[in-house]
Amino acid sequence: MTKIIVVGGGAGGLELVTKLGRILGRKERAHVTLVDRKTSHLWKPLLHEVATGSLDEGVDAISYRAHAKNHFFDFQLGSIAGIDRKNKTIKLSAWHDEGDGELLMPERRLSYDILVMAIGSTSNDFNTEGVRENCIFLDSPEQARRFRNEMHNEFLKLNAKSGLGTVDIAIVGGGATGVELSAELHNTVNELQHYGFQDLDSSKLNVTLVEAGDRILPALPLRISGAAEQELTKLGVYVRTATKVVKAETNGLITKDGDKIPAQIMVWAAGIKAPDFMKDIAGLETNLINQLVVKSTLQTTRSDTIFVIGDCASYKQEDGSFIPPRAQAAHQMASHCCSNIIAKLNDRELKAYVYKDHGSLVSLSRFSTVGSLMGNLIHGSMMVEGRIARVVYLSLYRMHQVALHGFLKTGLIMLVNRINRVLRPSLKLH
Repeated sequence: MTKIIVVGGGAGGLELVTKLGRILGRKERAHVTLVDRKTSHLWKPLLHEVATGSLDEGVDAISYRAHAKNHFFDFQLGSIAGIDRKNKTIKLSAWHDEGDGELLMPERRLSYDILVMAIGSTSNDFNTEGVRENCIFLDSPEQARRFRNEMHNEFLKLNAKSGLGTVDIAIVGGGATGVELSAELHNTVNELQHYGFQDLDSSKLNVTLVEAGDRILPALPLRISGAAEQELTKLGVYVRTATKVVKAETNGLITKDGDKIPAQIMVWAAGIKAPDFMKDIAGLETNLINQLVVKSTLQTTRSDTIFVIGDCASYKQEDGSFIPPRAQAAHQMASHCCSNIIAKLNDRELKAYVYKDHGSLVSLSRFSTVGSLMGNLIHGSMMVEGRIARVVYLSLYRMHQVALHGFLKTGLIMLVNRINRVLRPSLKLH
């Protein structure tokens, strides 16, 4: 059978391998394999909720092995270390125990007929001094848990001082991640009261959002970024625009103007890039942020047997713009790539991918949601906010769940989540 390997089980990769498993794997028309260095999947736009403790990742995480068994594909735990285009193989690094370093799996190679790279992106620190040593990125559940643990520790220290002082958190980057995390943190103050911090209120938390550009949410229309900034200000978030960070120290950030923004916890969410090992991998064409350059069919420019989707793909559209690193783009690419792979197997013509911008929404926790709908599907955009925008925002995640589980199972998951959220406060108190 044709061997199809998908590397990366993020939003796009997992949706793609699920579709391929259902269509090709079920009928034994192809042997489909997912490779990922983690054992479970969590939708990346939810990481800010994991970081603040408002989301139980144990409920929303998906086991790759269980999902593979249910959807007719195989799962290989591993981290890609190279691609051999001539022999059509990928190399996976040796796997060691994180505790004692014991070798669990040796270096190995997997052969492919069609390879799909869907490894997503990581935070781009732009080589800013001290960022890697002193800041937290939000690229994975592990990093989100680190933020949550450090935040809880700071509140414990504050509690030990009888509430004297504040917990200061600085977030660099006024994109969706930075804005959503800033808002979610103020919801966390209420959540922490269930952990015994009875005297805690919003006055004990200082959140500073730092953006180098003239406004937050620069990818969205001016009126929407303005509305988001107003909402954050109401919550007590100090928004600093036109402020470039040039250094991160152990106790704060240094700006280009020489100011210091004091903080016990610093988060860097100022940009993305593909992982560094992707640069010129296997002689494939990459750009300045290590993304693989693809043609309109989502195939790489130098190999028709390698496709790329999601944040690690660089695709320049006819109007000169590039596909933005958004979950909706990964979702669309997964569907289109699936169709093109099937067309390739049947010797049919592959079709060009056209990005459809359905707008952008930013969640300001339980307080509000703002954004635009329809994007370039209509002339201009329609601004939405409040409860309607919140419902639409949540529907984006539901679309991802439906793509993975179907409508019936997604409905059951929603029911379990609702029961869990109702029970959580009473469970914490006990």
